[in-house]
Amino acid sequence: MRALRECNVDLKFIGRGGPQMRAIAGEKFTDWLNDAAVLGLWEVLKKYGYFREQFHQVLAEIEKAKPNAVVLIDYPGFNLRLARALWKQSAKRKIIYYISPQVWAWNRGRIKKMARFLDLMLCIFPFEADLYNKSGLRTLFVGHPMVERLRARKIDIERDPNLIGLFPGSRPREVRKIFPILVETARELCKQKPSLHFEIAAASESLASEISRTLTDARMRQDLFQVVTGETAATMQRASFGIIASGSATLEAAYFRLPFVLVYKVAWPTYLAARLVVEVKYLGMPNVLADKEVAPEFIQHRARPDVIAKTVLQLINNPTARDRMISEFDRIVAKLGEGGASEKAARAIVEELSAT
Repeated sequence: MRALRECNVDLKFIGRGGPQMRAIAGEKFTDWLNDAAVLGLWEVLKKYGYFREQFHQVLAEIEKAKPNAVVLIDYPGFNLRLARALWKQSAKRKIIYYISPQVWAWNRGRIKKMARFLDLMLCIFPFEADLYNKSGLRTLFVGHPMVERLRARKIDIERDPNLIGLFPGSRPREVRKIFPILVETARELCKQKPSLHFEIAAASESLASEISRTLTDARMRQDLFQVVTGETAATMQRASFGIIASGSATLEAAYFRLPFVLVYKVAWPTYLAARLVVEVKYLGMPNVLADKEVAPEFIQHRARPDVIAKTVLQLINNPTARDRMISEFDRIVAKLGEGGASEKAARAIVEELSAT
């Protein structure tokens, strides 16, 4: 949105998103981040009424405003349905999707259907463009916005050989499921290597408080742990190893060349439902991009503290294996583009509008 503002085009924004988007768009833009940020099938079902109401409100708002284009960003469960409904509502309106829904992971058959009601797909991974273009959906690879964001956060600091970064996720339910596993893993690690200490990246002050309470309840030595908020990038550059919940943090770790293992756990109904539809071999995006397990993954029933700790210690004690992982990270990050993703996406949107 900032890049669109800089394109010298007279634009007005309406819609839904987070507080940073609202700060750019103005008061007519709705901040629904806290209400819409749910994870997993069960959580979505519990809020079905809310999403159904929002869906119809959004349709009505778009019909009233009659915008030249609708840009849908990620959030496929909501946005793919919205795209189809908007296409039926008016074929004249441009429908652009930015940050491809990961249908290549769980339902590739939907791509041809998407080509009917989307005018343009802007994707952040190179293999997506080939996949979508082959299916008749005009697609451009614009690069990953993470690259330009993290480039500005690089710091000149020496890594602490005894510091392990813990990254339990950004959503409360995610943290409640995963952080206790990380705590017990830390306990196992300290038994074998007492010199270790841990820095925990909290996504918000409220999650930091919850993490601190969990440490107290687990009777962990407080001097071994430091909880920091808003310093994920710095922690990834200070630590020598990471234990990370699946998500964008895995790519960030690859960018900062932090060796890590991936840990993830969700409600069993969500996990079982995902197993029925997911078509990719790996959960972590670095592994997906490499098409092999560069960073070990411990998912659901495999997320056992003793097994995770054993693997972490093996990697800590094996510099060759860590260097090999870092070399793979360099190749993975090179695939994400050289930066300027936001500007490329903005130019593509403006060009699409100009072609109307």
